[in-house]
Amino acid sequence: MSTSVEPTFRHSLKRGGAGANPFEFDDNIAYGAWREEKLSAYPRDIDALRVPVADLRRPSAVENDAIVNCCRRANMAIYVTDPCSESAAGDKSMRLALTDFGHAFGLKSMESHRSAEDDGIVAIEVTSAESKRGFIPYTTKALSWHTDGYYNPPDDPIRAMLLHCVRPAQEGGINALLDPDIVYIRMRDAGRALISAMLHPEAMTIPESVEEDGSVRPTSTGPVFLFDDNGRMTMRYTARKRNIIWRDDADTQAAVALLDRLLGQEEEPLILKYKMAAGEGLISNNVLHTRTAFENDDTAQRLLYRVRYRERLSGT
Repeated sequence: MSTSVEPTFRHSLKRGGAGANPFEFDDNIAYGAWREEKLSAYPRDIDALRVPVADLRRPSAVENDAIVNCCRRANMAIYVTDPCSESAAGDKSMRLALTDFGHAFGLKSMESHRSAEDDGIVAIEVTSAESKRGFIPYTTKALSWHTDGYYNPPDDPIRAMLLHCVRPAQEGGINALLDPDIVYIRMRDAGRALISAMLHPEAMTIPESVEEDGSVRPTSTGPVFLFDDNGRMTMRYTARKRNIIWRDDADTQAAVALLDRLLGQEEEPLILKYKMAAGEGLISNNVLHTRTAFENDDTAQRLLYRVRYRERLSGT
């Protein structure tokens, strides 16, 4: 690891307290133990991550523990509610319930997104609304691999997100999901130089974007793997080919090529795929995900609600 990156990386991991840390390059014992536990506990089937929840506004202690345990294994869980109850309650009540549900897991600092309503929730649907026009999530097109908020500045990352299905598409709209911890393991196993490249403060750059209203989203440059004060990892990544600049060195290019093989070419066997039904949702520590293209029914348009947070789920 280069001297310009390693001190910052180590400092960010150790500020949270003493003890073994699997992300510390010099602690191979801690990494080996964590790696073995992570891979052995990782779910091979999406059903292992599905948790029934009777009331989104007041998840029980048992339901809360089950979701947290799933997130400890894979940084994500699929919660399952009764869609008939949600429909009867109405849209406003549903959105309030989603806010309360996030609060139950310590998720309170919502991102102020340009497309969000006053409650911080973004409706993901096909639309020509000015704030959403031209952005792929609001079309029927496929979405490539990414973590949410990959264009955010590194000092203000998205650490958790919630995606709730109100109405699925008639055809398509399937998500592929993968815990970033698995990507870290594959990359570290491939060579420390690749991890070092993804830790470089200039590893990935998203150029500035000028919105239709004239507002500017500034250039964002930073590492792919970020760590909080407790040494917990967040990944910022997009597989997009346009409007992204990767650091021009051999190790970075090799790391990007590995990511493309693992994700784009689906060489990673632990990728999970799932089409959420009405009343189901994904709650996660901002896992990697995609969406296939879809077709809407003339009478029922695909609608999901998305909320992004600056915290991780409590207990994970």
